[in-house]
Amino acid sequence: MAKVLLINGSCNEHGCTFTALSEAAKALNEEGVETEIIQLGKEPIRDCIGCGACGKLGRCVFDEDPVNLVAVKAKEADGFIFGSPVYYAHPSGRVLSFLDRLFYSAGSAFAYKPGAAVLSARRGGTTASFDVLNKYFGISNMMTVGSQYWNMVHGNKPEEVLQDLEGLQTMRTLGRNMAWMIKCIEAGKAAGITPPTGREERARTNFIR
Repeated sequence: MAKVLLINGSCNEHGCTFTALSEAAKALNEEGVETEIIQLGKEPIRDCIGCGACGKLGRCVFDEDPVNLVAVKAKEADGFIFGSPVYYAHPSGRVLSFLDRLFYSAGSAFAYKPGAAVLSARRGGTTASFDVLNKYFGISNMMTVGSQYWNMVHGNKPEEVLQDLEGLQTMRTLGRNMAWMIKCIEAGKAAGITPPTGREERARTNFIR
């Protein structure tokens, strides 16, 4: 059975972001896709320090937070939804530190799989935050999954999110769209269509030499 990992980048385990992710997960389950919501927790998450050790070790050198655990799960997952609250018109620092290290140390686990960002805000800053998270997919050979509106919900607490009928519908549509894309990828593999890997060596060009 296909599986989607949903990452809750909020410190609040059952807050607004969790409410949004749960609605998307429910739609995925109804489409026959297994889901797992991973809570990043309230403990500090270290920034990437650009040491490059992950290139030699095959994992991030820091083990005290969920980065390496999620990296292992990501290898077996078929899709991803990353959720974050909006802080000062930006995703939480917690989720950005997590994603920087996760994608830098385990980017190959995400390639050619669908990803989506989900944002939760009381009022503003959602589209700016949405843009930030989507950039991880664009640089990692992923397919970005959209919905009938930008993937966001509004509310200051879960009870208010549950009143955002359009936001909840957007989450359900997102779940169904991701399930459809995963099934299309599976059908393609069954038909012998493989990802376009190994055709060219990686080129890296600096702007200033």
